[in-house]
Formats: sequence, C-alpha cells, structure tokens
Amino acid sequence: MFDYQFAFDPTTAAKGQIQVIKSFDGGATWTRPRNLFDAYDTCNYFEPSIGRCVEDGVAGARSDLSPAPSVDIANGAPSGSDATDEIVLTWVDGRDGLTHEHVMFTSSGPGGSNWEPVRDVERPGDRGYYSAPAISPNGTDTWLVYNAFTTPFRESAEGTGNDRQLVGVVLHANDGASGSVGRFSQVHRGEPGDARGSSQNNLAAEFLGDYVYAAATRTYGAAVWNDVRNAADCPAIDEYRQELHEEAVSSGARTAEAEEPRGEEARMQQGPKAQEEEEPTPPAVQQECRPATFRKFFGNSDIYGGSYANPTP
Repeated sequence: MFDYQFAFDPTTAAKGQIQVIKSFDGGATWTRPRNLFDAYDTCNYFEPSIGRCVEDGVAGARSDLSPAPSVDIANGAPSGSDATDEIVLTWVDGRDGLTHEHVMFTSSGPGGSNWEPVRDVERPGDRGYYSAPAISPNGTDTWLVYNAFTTPFRESAEGTGNDRQLVGVVLHANDGASGSVGRFSQVHRGEPGDARGSSQNNLAAEFLGDYVYAAATRTYGAAVWNDVRNAADCPAIDEYRQELHEEAVSSGARTAEAEEPRGEEARMQQGPKAQEEEEPTPPAVQQECRPATFRKFFGNSDIYGGSYANPTP
C-alpha cells in the first residue's frame, strides 16, 4: 500500500512523503511506513473563500490531493504466468511553485525496493493537476494519463483574459533497459476548455476532482480524465466568485463551503441581521448563464476517456 503523508507550510508548497507499507501475510499484519520520495503538495496558493488549495487561479478548483500517489503493477493478469511485478508510480508535485507543477514518474522492480530516479514527464507548457499510471500485465508497456492547466495562475476570476484552460493527456512508454520504463511519447491530447465553466453545488468555486485513472492490457491502454470542453464560462458566476474571494480577504473568514452549499438551518440560526449581511447572492443560473449553444453550458464538467492501441507492438 502507498500513501502520502502531508506536511504543512503556511506560505508555500510543503514537503510531504510518499510512503510504502507492506504486508507479507495477506493483510493480517503490516510493516511500519517507509519513506520513499519527497513529494511537495501544490498548495502554492490558498483560496480563502473556500479554505482549500488551488492552482489555476482565484476561486479555482481544489488541488490538495494532487501529490497523492497513484500506482499500478505488472501482475500477469489473469493467470500471473508472465508477471514481472514491476511497479509504476506517479504524482503531481508543486516544489517549483505556481505555473511549474510537474507530473512525476518512477518505477521499481518486484517488491518496491529499488526505484528508478524520479523524473517529470509532462509535455512542455503543461501544469500537472492529477495523474495516474497503468502497466501492461507482462510489463512491456506503460501508460500515463494526466490533467494539466495550460494557462498561468489567474489573479482574478473575471474577464476573458482570466480563463483557465484545462486539458487531458495520455502518454505511452515501452519497457526500457534492465526492466526500467523508457521515454514517454504522447498518444492523445484532448480538447481544452475553460475550467471556470465547472461548478461546485454552491457555485462558489470550480469543481474538478481527482477523477483520473488508467488501465492496460497486453495490446492497448485506456484512460479517463476531467474534461471541460463542453463547459461554458458564465460572467455572472465569475463576478459572484470574485466577490466571495474579496469578502474573504477583507474579513479574514471563509465565505463558502469547499464542496457543499451551506444548509438553510445554519443560515436561519444567524438571525435576521446576519442574514442581511451574508455573502453575495449567487446569480440565477438558468436566467443569467443561458448557453449560447446546446453543446456548451455552465456547470458542465465531464469525465472523458478513450482506449489506445499499443503504438509499438
């Protein structure tokens, strides 16, 4: 089992640890966690309105799970006869600050005892967000999918120049020398879109989760990722999010929940005066965010995916 032990830094990305914990008796007992790699979270900016780490811009989408490890093993499924037990591992790392988030990758032979040097594998201009690997059951092919922002951190939620372009990318590599994983090449790059068109239930911020996953057979790989190509930006929502952000900055208090809207019961307990002074009122989406076409509409973030034949059989 692999885990991420979070660290904390009040001003910048914190250096946590990716750890491995092993069992040799079917899960009855476990070893103590062993540190494998320094892994920095992507909390180079803390959004005060929702109290979460974001990397795309003000009132953006949470990114606090980006450094969590995603792992796969060449287990020879279904029979195990050709298993190499090679392990592949990836995470997104924020050690180099905003606009320089990396998709990190490494691999190990059986048992996870001897790891290859960690390397960043994102394409030029991509700012890693979430990532996942897959290795074929016989260890000959490795696939890696990641989400990335391709625009720098945005200081405002409003205006055409403050879009947050998000894309999904699928990479492939052959088995390298001495069982290591070779150089990655790009096999698919999705259609980008503006992440501001996605939404939490309370409209207070974008919503993009760690919904990135990959799988592999001996002949092809499959992958899924967050996709906002069909999401339309809504200026009224941008203005609302900006107001929540500015109120949080000035008051020093959170102005929205990170995932779910505040309950009506909690609002009523504040009393009439507090209700009058509540955070800005969210716009009426159906009236103010009406789509220009039926293909794109506000709040429409999807999970896209595909399967890809081995490019070097």
